[in-house]
This record gives sequence, C-alpha cells and structure tokens, in this order.
Amino acid sequence: MFSSFFAAFASLVTHIADLLQPLFHGSATAAAIILFTVCVRLAVHPLSRAAARGQKARTKLAPRVAELRKKHAKDPQKMQKAIMELHAEEKISPLSGCLPSLLQMPAFFVTYHLFSSANIGGSANSLLGHTLMGSPLGGRLKDAIGHGGLLGEQGAVYLVLFVIVAAVATFNYGRTKRMMAAAPAPAADGPGAGAMGAMTKVMPLMSFATLLTVSYVPLAAALYVVTTTTWTAVERAILYRDTVPAAAAVAAPM
Repeated sequence: MFSSFFAAFASLVTHIADLLQPLFHGSATAAAIILFTVCVRLAVHPLSRAAARGQKARTKLAPRVAELRKKHAKDPQKMQKAIMELHAEEKISPLSGCLPSLLQMPAFFVTYHLFSSANIGGSANSLLGHTLMGSPLGGRLKDAIGHGGLLGEQGAVYLVLFVIVAAVATFNYGRTKRMMAAAPAPAADGPGAGAMGAMTKVMPLMSFATLLTVSYVPLAAALYVVTTTTWTAVERAILYRDTVPAAAAVAAPM
C-alpha cells in the first residue's frame, strides 16, 4: 500500500517537473518540490487563518484567564478546569494553533522518504539523480562537503539555504522575543512560573533549529523545510500584524 502511494507521489513530482522543465531546465524537479510545498501551505492556509482568529480571541480573554489563575492559584487542577471551561464557552480550541504544522508534517515525511529511498514501487528511484545547481536532491550536506567543501558547487547550494534560514530565524527570533515580553507572566511563586521562565529563555532560539534540520535531511526535504519555514514567517507576520500575540502563537520551524 505504502509502496504504491510513494510511487504515485514520485510520478506526480516527475509530472510537475516535466511541466516546469522549459522554465527551470535541470532544476525543474527542485522547482517542483518548492511548488508542491507552496500548494501544501495554500491547502492549510484556512486553518492558519482560523488559528490566528483563535489566538486573537485568546488574547482578548487574557484578563479573564489571569483572574482565574489568581482565584485558583492554590488549586492548579481546578484552575486548569476553569480555563478549559472558559475556552469551551468562547468556542476556542487550544489545539487550533498546532493544526497547520501537524497537517503538513505528512507531506514533509513523504518528501523525505521519496528522496532517501534507492527504490520506489519496486523500481530504481530515478529522482535521486535530479539536481539543483549541480547538487543531487537526494544528497546531504556531508555529501556536498565531500565534493568540494562548502565553497564548492554543491556546497554553495547549502550556503544559500543557510543564509535564507538564518535570515528567517533572525526575524522569528526578534518577533518571538517581543511576543514573549508582551505575554503576561505568572507570578514568581505561582504554578508554572519556573517552566514559563525556562520557555521564555529557550523559545526564541527554536527557529535556529531549522539549520540543523537542513544540515541533516536530503536536499529535496531541505527545500521543503526552507520553503515552509519562510512561508510560516511571512504568513504569521501578516495574520498577526494587528495584534500582540501571546506566547502560544510563537513561530515554529515549520
């Protein structure tokens, strides 16, 4: 079952690449991966908009949540129940912000598998021979370093991806710091204060974890990650431009 599914996906990528061949020539398959990623993000965009609406609603509820935290400070279980009831009353799902990322993960894993497997559907995987500016889509950073180093033809592709990721991560870092600073912090001796303090220090750095992902996965999957991460940064900057999101809306790597 899975074998036929991956074979069908490989056929789809090949067909898209054939359509893009006149424009992108030898990099048509790489362009097909980027186009596929954009299509995935367009498909989940309505959920992203819904998540933004939910986050704005949670921001408006922040004063009432703060009151509940203060009222039930000595009973964390009762406090959580009261907060959940408030969210249910206002028809706000605490998971809405996670859905866009969760639903696109299968697309990433399919791309990863397709460009990590020597055989697809019982036949040799011809997609592994496709390249982006001379760098195989099935290759990884260590392979590029072994063929001329980071300044070589293949390494230059990764350098470009690293520059894009670093730029997006820096943008997310500044945005995350502002969001964490704007989010109401629990009392120093209140429940969750220690965890919140640790999260405040670590969360702004999470965007840079994408650099590690790009360094490890096949180039095709790296293209997916870079494209979706850039999309996420732009999308959230637009969707949350007229509000100050709370900590729960912190930008994720995907």
